[in-house]
Amino acid sequence: MSSSPSSSVVEARKALANRLVEIRKDAGLTGDELSARCRWHPAKTSRIQSGKSAPSEDDLRAWCTACNAENQIPDLIATARAVESMYTEWRRMERTGLRAAQESVAALYQRTKLFRVYASRVIPGMVQTPEYTAAVLRSIQRDRVPIDDVEEAVEARLKRQRMLFSGRHRFGLLVEEYVLRAAVSDAETMSDQLGHLISAASSPFVSLGIIPTGCDRHQLPVEDFYMFDEAEVAVELTSGYLRITHPAKSPTTCARSPR
Repeated sequence: MSSSPSSSVVEARKALANRLVEIRKDAGLTGDELSARCRWHPAKTSRIQSGKSAPSEDDLRAWCTACNAENQIPDLIATARAVESMYTEWRRMERTGLRAAQESVAALYQRTKLFRVYASRVIPGMVQTPEYTAAVLRSIQRDRVPIDDVEEAVEARLKRQRMLFSGRHRFGLLVEEYVLRAAVSDAETMSDQLGHLISAASSPFVSLGIIPTGCDRHQLPVEDFYMFDEAEVAVELTSGYLRITHPAKSPTTCARSPR
C-alpha cells in the first residue's frame, strides 16, 4: 500500500506538459518556432515539454498566444495552480493530522448524488468497517503523519458514512479482486470487512463489480479514483487524494482527504 504524493505530482506535471505539446502541434509549430515566438531559449521549451520544469502563468499565456490558443489559457492556469499546490497541501495535512482531512470533504460528499469508484488497493472508504479504516489510517499515520489522531479520524469517517447511506446517494463501486485478498489487518477484521461489503452490495443504492485476478489487460491503473457526479474526479493516494475539477464547474482543485 505505498504511493508517493511526489510521484503523483510528477505525473500531473507531465500531463500538463503533454497538453502543451498537443497545443503546439495543433498550431503546426516546432519547438524552435514556438521558442522564437515566446522570445525564450529553446532549452526552456524542451524542459517544459518534458515536464522537468513547471511553466509559470506568464509562460502558459505566452505559449497559448504563440499557438493562437488563447481559449485554453484559463483551464491551463487552473491546472498548473493545482499541480503546484499539491506539495503544500500534503505538508499541511501531515502537520495537522488525519481528522481534519476527513472532515474537509464532508460537504463534497453530502452534495454528491452519484459516486463512481475504482479501487485497486483497499476497500473504498464509504464501505469500510471502523476496524478496517483504523488499520488503513494507522499505517498512514505510522509512515508519514507526526500527529496521532487516528481514533478521531475514524470517528469522522463513520459520521460521513452515516450521512451517505441515508438513501439520497447512489454508488457504483468497481474493485480489483486483489483488494478483497489484501491483508490490511488481522483475519477477523478482514472477515468482518468482507461481510460488511457483501451487506452493502445488497443495498438498492449500491452497485458492486469485481474485476477477477488474471484478466488480460495490457496496463493496470496506477491509482484508485473517485468520481463525484459529473463535476469532479479524485485520484486517491495512500495518504490523500488529488481533486481534479473543471474550472467552469468548480472553483478549486486541490489535494485532500486520506481514505
